[in-house]
Amino acid sequence: MSTPAESEKILQPRSQHILGAATIPAPLYISLLSILLIIWAFVYIRPTSVLPGRSLWLRWHWPRSRKSTPVPQAVVDAHTKKVDRKFGTWTPIEFERPAVAPYPNWSVTDTSPLKYRPFRYGPKYNITMGLRTLHQWDDWIELDNHYLRFHADKKRRIEERGAKCCRTDDSDPRALDGAVELLEELASYLPERYPSMFQKTDVGIDNIITHESFDIRKDRLTMNGHAEDPMQLSARLIQDDLAIMFEREDGIYYFLAGSILLAGFWRLEDKFGMGLPEIHTSGHVPGYESKLHKGMTNAFRRMMPDKVVLRHNYFIQVDEDLAWSYSIGDEDHDGHGWFTAEKNKAIEHHWFRSERQSLRRLPRSGGIVFTIRTYFHPITEIAEEPYVPGRLASAVRSWGEDVSQYKGKERYGDVLLEYLDRKHEEQVAKGLDMEREEELRQYPW
Repeated sequence: MSTPAESEKILQPRSQHILGAATIPAPLYISLLSILLIIWAFVYIRPTSVLPGRSLWLRWHWPRSRKSTPVPQAVVDAHTKKVDRKFGTWTPIEFERPAVAPYPNWSVTDTSPLKYRPFRYGPKYNITMGLRTLHQWDDWIELDNHYLRFHADKKRRIEERGAKCCRTDDSDPRALDGAVELLEELASYLPERYPSMFQKTDVGIDNIITHESFDIRKDRLTMNGHAEDPMQLSARLIQDDLAIMFEREDGIYYFLAGSILLAGFWRLEDKFGMGLPEIHTSGHVPGYESKLHKGMTNAFRRMMPDKVVLRHNYFIQVDEDLAWSYSIGDEDHDGHGWFTAEKNKAIEHHWFRSERQSLRRLPRSGGIVFTIRTYFHPITEIAEEPYVPGRLASAVRSWGEDVSQYKGKERYGDVLLEYLDRKHEEQVAKGLDMEREEELRQYPW
């Protein structure tokens, strides 16, 4: 066995050969070697902001058969959260949406709507954006057995109202680019997710059930041979209303393309062309200036194409019309509002209206797309579900004065709360276990 002195002699020539320098004591050599190993690990193994969640070594050695998303020129700095691009500019990104799986056993007649019940117990009603990350692209667009009703309502509204409901701003070329990009994305997504209804074609997409054929080429844009606005074509494909917003040089996002056919309480013509702040202030959205404006502005600015976020809201409506709540006034007249609604109508006229909104940025045009999917059910229907009447009653009671006025509570609150309290008492009397609610139902269900 070598002595320590002999070991040092053995190490010295090797260190000279490796480093091309004079003799280096073994302890110093070992220290230098350790430093080199640390540097190597830092560079090749540490996950970096260049490719989040993947080391540089993996980036260089990742199988070439897999397509990777090129690093965008304008990125959100992971530490400062600042966006490195000028207001109103966007560099197209070659983002390829992950493939989605077919919806298991989906049927236009049998697949029920998902039971979103996005309300919480009081005593406090918090005004927040309520954004959640969508973890699976499979769930971006939701279709169910209400599709044919929604499709018929949209078709009727398009025939009756046309550009009052579907429009693309022709003064800004980005609007048309974004509207066509969204149409292309839907034509790609829908046949993957709902193959029993949609079929991809050489020029676009066919709806097998409604017998509609869409040519989505930018110089064509037709449905069954008839030219239409691209937002109108997109509207015919899905149950959602749609809006696309674009950033201008002032840093504000403007509503420049939309198909708003089933919104219930607001009209496209009232909001089209407005910036994000004005859309909310003109609609008297509670807490916008104090609690929502800054966060919403930052969220829009930072949004990138590889992420989708969701939010939910809910309203009470006192008539059965999905497209326009006629109880607040004639859609074609100004001055409509809750003040026109009949007070304390029978509970059979009360409907629960919930929206599931998704937001994502289009990689080519840079526009931010809202999908607004409405779920519409009689109060008497959802009140049969365990825990729902008690929780909804508590939520309604938690609204502050501004939220109550915005949601029209004064016109229906007495009848609604009396009914919900009674249904809750019936459920408790039948053995409803209040201790298990959090286990069985979690937001937004």
